[in-house]
Amino acid sequence: MTRGAQAPRRALPPLVRALALVSLLTDAATEMIYPLLPVFLTTVLGASPAMLGLLEGAAESTASLIKLASGYWGDRVRRYTPLILAGYTLATITRPFISVAQSAWQVLTLRLIDRVGKGIRGAPRDALLAGSVDASSRGRAFGFHRAADHLGAVIGPIVAWVLLQKLELSLRTVFMLSVIPGALAVLTILVAVRDPKGDSAGAGSAGVTSARPATPASMAPMPRRFWAVLGVLLLFTLGNSSDAFLLLRATQLGIPVATLPLLWAAHHVVKSAASIPGGALSDRIGRRPVMLMGWVWYALVYAGFALATAAWQVWVLFLAYGLFFGMVEGAEKALIADLAPAERRGTAFGWYNGVMGVAALPASLLLGTLWTLRGPPVAFAAGASLALAAAVLGAFVLPRARVQ
Repeated sequence: MTRGAQAPRRALPPLVRALALVSLLTDAATEMIYPLLPVFLTTVLGASPAMLGLLEGAAESTASLIKLASGYWGDRVRRYTPLILAGYTLATITRPFISVAQSAWQVLTLRLIDRVGKGIRGAPRDALLAGSVDASSRGRAFGFHRAADHLGAVIGPIVAWVLLQKLELSLRTVFMLSVIPGALAVLTILVAVRDPKGDSAGAGSAGVTSARPATPASMAPMPRRFWAVLGVLLLFTLGNSSDAFLLLRATQLGIPVATLPLLWAAHHVVKSAASIPGGALSDRIGRRPVMLMGWVWYALVYAGFALATAAWQVWVLFLAYGLFFGMVEGAEKALIADLAPAERRGTAFGWYNGVMGVAALPASLLLGTLWTLRGPPVAFAAGASLALAAAVLGAFVLPRARVQ
């Protein structure tokens, strides 16, 4: 199908909805902790911004390297569900132990284990999702999945806020209670997530080819355009440091610690609301224009964080930041699926997440170091500059038409 062609809108298959529910519950568990973690590390445990950058960058890089291996293995054995189950289970078991951590290094170790779980599940899940829908609906499917993921990130901070403000529980108790939605996510996988049966099983009436590849011997090489696109994504990611720095910046500009979960929830309301339209828009007008608009928007938001001086500006910037994710996340993943041979989608998503995660460590170290040495405005200005550079290069590299 060429770019801009209208395809009949079909209902998304049950597998997409089940994976979306799993992500919703898991993100609810994660985001009960995440918006509070920068303050917990810097005030309770005495970590510096540079240490925060090391922790978050190392965690994301670890996850992404594991994604590369798990995606490849899923393609080899032609089964994705066991890897998905293992990854979500490991994270669910590990996450609550942050509640008893006594040092930043203990938190780093737990975050690394948690991210290993994310790494195990990420590429196989995306490959399974991509193979369950037709290419003309791929952006919408990934957008729907991201919308559910972000809705979980709305629920989690609100639950944390209620537990902190209304029930007056401690940070450590809130961290411990995150095990509940995580356990529900694992239960959902056990009940509702299955690899398609047979080599041609697909999404029912949609007539979609199987998410499971043919045979390891028939694996086709990745096209050169795939590697070129990864290079541009790498450049952008070098300016896309951990969002923990945005939360730390928010407290500097006057947002109370107890209000951080609400700020984070509002940010994810926008992300969730924008994800389905953003993914569907990439199905209609192409991945390239949607991604370029998103990267330019990101640069403007980061420039805003560099120049902000008041708490109300933080609220505006966090809401604007949510639009970036709605524009880009579904389109990026759909583009990776478009470019990859069907039998190598797990490997393709492994490379995609691996490159993004490897870049996360220098990105977060760069921002944390610039923050420590030169202050937040210089640090955020550097991120904005790298995003603009990626947008300029992407205008030449990203495919103009969808690749089948």
